Amino acid sequence: MSSSATSPLAQATGTATRRSRSAVIALCWALVLLDGIDTFIYGSVLPKMLGGHSLGLTPDVAGTIGSYTNFGMLLGTIVAGTASNWIGRRVTVLVSVMVFTLATLGTGWSQSSGQFGLFRFVCGFGLGALLPIAISYGMEFTSRGRRALATGVIMTAHQTGGALAPLIALWLVDDHGWRTAFIASSVPALILLPVAFRLLPESPTNLLTRGRRADAERLAAAYGTELAEPKASRGDKLDGLKNLFRNRQWSTTLCFWLTSFAGLFLVYGVGQWLPKIMVDLGYDTGDSLLFSTFLNVGGICGMLVAGRTADRIGPRKVVIAWFALTALFVYLMGVKMSVGVLYAVVFFAGLLLFSGQTMVYATVGTHHNDEDRPTALGWVAGMGRFGAIFGPWIGGALIAAGNADIGFTMYACAAVFGALMMALAALTIKARTATTV
Repeated sequence: MSSSATSPLAQATGTATRRSRSAVIALCWALVLLDGIDTFIYGSVLPKMLGGHSLGLTPDVAGTIGSYTNFGMLLGTIVAGTASNWIGRRVTVLVSVMVFTLATLGTGWSQSSGQFGLFRFVCGFGLGALLPIAISYGMEFTSRGRRALATGVIMTAHQTGGALAPLIALWLVDDHGWRTAFIASSVPALILLPVAFRLLPESPTNLLTRGRRADAERLAAAYGTELAEPKASRGDKLDGLKNLFRNRQWSTTLCFWLTSFAGLFLVYGVGQWLPKIMVDLGYDTGDSLLFSTFLNVGGICGMLVAGRTADRIGPRKVVIAWFALTALFVYLMGVKMSVGVLYAVVFFAGLLLFSGQTMVYATVGTHHNDEDRPTALGWVAGMGRFGAIFGPWIGGALIAAGNADIGFTMYACAAVFGALMMALAALTIKARTATTV
């Protein structure tokens, strides 16, 4: 037998390793699916709540509550990225899922708009905390050349949740009331949480950073992941945050943050208000909810297309192109046309919109090392949450003022801004690289 031949044992070990990594990705996918359902269920039940004046909601109050949710997400993403370096990424994931699950249950039992807003804020904290850590898991447990695709695959779960949320609303709300939609969306998480507690491993890189080398090497060997030596001193827990601004990184970091602001302004503004704007533009409620489903189905397809494209040409180029095209299709959503054509426009808008923002995360994730990645992702998502706060809030204000027809134009302008900021980020990276050569 040739010495270069691969033994059956080695082949079996390699297959087992790939399956183990795939299991981690699948578990992260399932958790992010729940995140997506709980994120978008509010926008799906909103037309019914506003139509029935439930809890005294008006469009501007509903927009404010949507902003509460996103402010909670802002805090969750920022806290999670740094806290995971202290308490571990596994614990951070489990706690975040528990928080948003219990808060969503509480939302379904709210007796006033104040209680409703408080529970959505707490829910947002858990939702925001999960995403950057789940993406970081996906990148760490994937080979280096497929990390953008891994990010896209995990984020298809978020869009699948977004597609399921209006279907849950259609299934339950008319016959059983809006509260049942929140309660039903919590049940799968109560089932999956014990599974995650048993099966989700800790991050080998995180273990190494916390001084648990033997455990880190054992897990890295079991899952076939790379294990780089940590660069930050374990004596400075904020070193990961400081690294975002060292060596002239501050300009690139700022551009990443502004791009994320524009992306989440779009994602949560369009995601929350699409059904209501379409109703105000003259489409019936059933079509308006199905537009949300088409938007998110487009998002699912877009994640896979964008991920594969980004692994070939680089995620920065994908972000710039995707955001520019998003501006066109989002603008067209406000143009009066036949329902059939509009479904196609909404689908392509979703294909570009959500995956464009996801490739912002892929850009940041591939720009930073394994150790700094959770902090970088947490902060870029956290700063982007300011866009997620203002997107629904401004959309609600426009609807309350009777100006729903200009909402899509405003969101299209945000997409143009995002494309420009990522182009500027690319220039700052090129300039910094040129000065260090």
